Amino acid sequence: MTLRVTLPDLDALDHEALKALICTQHEQLLSQAEELLSKNEQLASREVEVEHLKLLIAKLRRMRFGRSSEKLDRKIDQLELRLEELQASQPESKTLAPDSSEISTVTRPVRRPLPDHLPRETRKYPPKQETCLDCGGELKHLGEDVSEILEYMPEHFKVIRQVRPKSACARCERIVQAQAPSRPIERSFAGPGLLAHVLVSKYCDHLPLYRQSEIYAREGVELDRSTLAGWVGGASRLLEPLVEALHRHVMAAEKLHGDDTPIPVLAPGNGKTKTARLWTYVRDDRPAGDRTPPAVWFAYTSDRKGEHPQEHLRMFTGTLQADGYAGYDQVYTSGRIQEAACIAHVRRKFYDLFVAHKSPVAAEALKRIEALYAIEKEIRGRQPEERRQIRNERSRPLMESLKQWLEETLRKLSEKSLTTKAIRYALGRWDALMRFCDDGRIEIDNNAAERSLRAVVLGRKNYLFAGSDAGGERAAAIYSLIGSAKLNDIDPEAYLRNVLSCIAEHPINRIEELLPWNLATNTEPERSQVA
Repeated sequence: MTLRVTLPDLDALDHEALKALICTQHEQLLSQAEELLSKNEQLASREVEVEHLKLLIAKLRRMRFGRSSEKLDRKIDQLELRLEELQASQPESKTLAPDSSEISTVTRPVRRPLPDHLPRETRKYPPKQETCLDCGGELKHLGEDVSEILEYMPEHFKVIRQVRPKSACARCERIVQAQAPSRPIERSFAGPGLLAHVLVSKYCDHLPLYRQSEIYAREGVELDRSTLAGWVGGASRLLEPLVEALHRHVMAAEKLHGDDTPIPVLAPGNGKTKTARLWTYVRDDRPAGDRTPPAVWFAYTSDRKGEHPQEHLRMFTGTLQADGYAGYDQVYTSGRIQEAACIAHVRRKFYDLFVAHKSPVAAEALKRIEALYAIEKEIRGRQPEERRQIRNERSRPLMESLKQWLEETLRKLSEKSLTTKAIRYALGRWDALMRFCDDGRIEIDNNAAERSLRAVVLGRKNYLFAGSDAGGERAAAIYSLIGSAKLNDIDPEAYLRNVLSCIAEHPINRIEELLPWNLATNTEPERSQVA
């Protein structure tokens, strides 16, 4: 927003006051010029890197043969993703002086006509007026404006022709025409279904944009990777208020599941990767008979410092089920958040020992933990108080017996054995492990959080890393929406298609209406006149 500053009455100022005013204005102009130059230099640097990456990728593709082809494929994938992230971020950075001669012109792909072989669907938007608003005269047809949008329906593309007839008054010169329908991304020819398909293909089906571009080309639709990247960036910014509403819903829970996973991110400039983190926080109380819609919120950070969960959970009060990561310790110190540990982590350590060495101690531990899970299976979906009572009657004696057996076994083992480490891990968290017996809302493990990270792990195997910190933040946002749709048994592509078709004009103070469980998904194509 531009602020207009009113000048004082110059005639009323003396010589010194005028001099001071001129000096102040001069300093402000110098400051603005320096800021503008800095922004322009950043843009120029970004454009140079984009062009450099394009040339390097082309060179590597020509070299790709022989025994080293796998290494080159990996290098090309890394560069492709870095280029993808730069192009997705470009719409966020616009120069304040587009006519500056110091900035090179950005080379953008020429928008090609939409292919003739695609089926066309015509949607007419006639004027709402039946008579002239000025004089009440009869309207006669004057012509029409036609625009086309590329849309993606399940398994095929189609072009939607938006026809807006013009009418002119027979008595006066007034012309009427329906307002053009809004588009998810301004001045883009991408329909909401196509945008949803691109997002789900990238973040749910783990297809980087350059691979999507190749797939679409086989269908006769030329979509440049930079075009797809711009759509991802634009759609992500459009969805930001909805992701924030999802965040508020998750943090309003009384119990959360938390976890994190490493995600390699390409460091700008040197072509190497750094290890960032994706954090997940899951609200899902269905096992305790609660009908509140489940949801997941992801957050991206460039490292794993303990300050990050403190910031993520600043609005949360209740019980956090998580692993033994030391970064959570500061979260528990105030008493506002109570710790609940995960017995699945304990079980996993003994399971690894059993698989590796067929350890009889590990086998006994697994047998005892299996008995606890059998009780949990029986009471899943029951009310918290009933779960608490059954756990106190049946699970608590098993847990106390397990602790006594672990302590007795520990005294017989070498201090350096792996079995000793597994037992000490369990005993060191015993109070937090026992918490599920005292509260029927709490789960025995943190598997809800681990399940939410499966998509991230699969994506990491497919495309190796994120292209930038901004790409990691976009991934966290889209993972949040896709993961929450899945938790509510909603097709994520159908959900995003519906959201993107209306969010641009949706009132921001009613954004919660677009959360997955509030928005009715309709996967059937609209009935329209087909040309």
